[in-house]
Amino acid sequence: MKKLLFILAFVFCSVFTYAQEVTTYYFIRHAEKQRTDPTDKDPGLTFQGYKRADAWKEVFKNVKFDAVYSTDYNRTKLTAKPTADANNLPILVYDPRSMYTESFQYNTKGKTVLVVGHSNTTPMFVNKILGEKKYPQIDDSNNSNLYIVTVIDGKASAQLLYIQ
Repeated sequence: MKKLLFILAFVFCSVFTYAQEVTTYYFIRHAEKQRTDPTDKDPGLTFQGYKRADAWKEVFKNVKFDAVYSTDYNRTKLTAKPTADANNLPILVYDPRSMYTESFQYNTKGKTVLVVGHSNTTPMFVNKILGEKKYPQIDDSNNSNLYIVTVIDGKASAQLLYIQ
């Protein structure tokens, strides 16, 4: 009996010793935006953009998000909305001029998070987490990139997928 208890205690301690904290970020650019008024700095989405936002919800249907972040623009919030609604989550606003702050890291540590941004800020955000300039700005015609960033015990890695 003592031997069994010792083995169980050893296994229990081993599991907790090697347990790793994993944070996973899914980064996307907003869906297709209205371009009818070039002076509109905060346009909504086109019909195709709404379809893409719904398609993202389907892409993520098996992902249980803990948080959904968006910049404070109509096009990003409208892109995030279907996925946030499917997860019963509010859309949390972040400032793209202040990415991956200590506060953001603290609030997302150990969680699975969707972040919706822009052609320039999305790869910049990913690069900031990685600590290197790995990804260039997204072409303005590309609304299909999905960056998956995983941070395990402070070490970040990323992959880029193109979702049609």
